Amino acid sequence: MTVSIIHALLRRILDVCGPGTGRRRAGRRSAAVAPARMPERPRLVAVRLPAPRSPYGLPEFLDGAATAPVRPYVLAVERVHREREREQARQTRRRVALVLAADFGIDLDRHVIGAEGVA
Repeated sequence: MTVSIIHALLRRILDVCGPGTGRRRAGRRSAAVAPARMPERPRLVAVRLPAPRSPYGLPEFLDGAATAPVRPYVLAVERVHREREREQARQTRRRVALVLAADFGIDLDRHVIGAEGVA
């Protein structure tokens, strides 16, 4: 009993949501259908193309100041190398300051107020 109810419900849902069968259109036919005419093709007109020219023979000259002399990725690599060298120089200065402070007792932080007597 429940299986037949489920089948009936599914069949009803499929009838509503499923694709059409075409039965409604099967009985309708138009009385006179005119044969379709082919549209006229437009006439082609021959257009003369300009003569091909070499871009190397143009009278304009390239401005060297307006163009970039080096590719941007080369400049980016050089910038990274400069930043790396600066960071290595800072690290070297920090290491020297640490060695001077640890081994020789030299205080390099004289700018701190009240720190003269501590070291």
